[in-house]
Amino acid sequence: MDHQLMSAEEVTRFLDNVFPQMHAQGRIYQVEAIEDKKAVVLVTAGEQQLRPGGTVSGPTLMTLADFASYAAILGNVGPKALAVTTNLNINFLRKAEAGVLVATCRIIKLGKRLVVTDCEIMPQGGGEMIAHATSTYSIPPQE
Repeated sequence: MDHQLMSAEEVTRFLDNVFPQMHAQGRIYQVEAIEDKKAVVLVTAGEQQLRPGGTVSGPTLMTLADFASYAAILGNVGPKALAVTTNLNINFLRKAEAGVLVATCRIIKLGKRLVVTDCEIMPQGGGEMIAHATSTYSIPPQE
C-alpha cells in the first residue's frame, strides 16, 4: 500500500515555512526524493561542518539522519509540524569526507502514534556506509 502523501518539493516548502532555522548556515540540507515509506536527503558538508582532522562532524551527521527521518515521515503521514524525535541512535562507522553525503531513510514501522526509521548515510556516488541511524518519532494525535 502506497503511503506517500507529499512530494519532495511539498516537504521542502512545508519545512521552509515551519522550520526556517534549519537553513541558518545556508541551504546545505536538501530533500532529494520522497517515496513510499522512504526519503533521500543530501547534505553538502563544507568547512563549517568539519571537525579537527577534516572529518564531517558528528552533529552534522546526526542532523542529516534526523532530518531524513523527519522528511520520510512528513512525506508519508502528511504535514505534521509537531512530530518530534523521541529517540535517535547513531553508529559512526568510518570517516566522512567533506562533500555531498546521502541519507536514505526508510520507515520500518508506521503506527498511529509512533514511527520507527532506519537511515544509512553514504558518500554521494557510492562507497562504504559512513553512519547508520535508527530513530523513533512521536506523531501528534489526530485533531
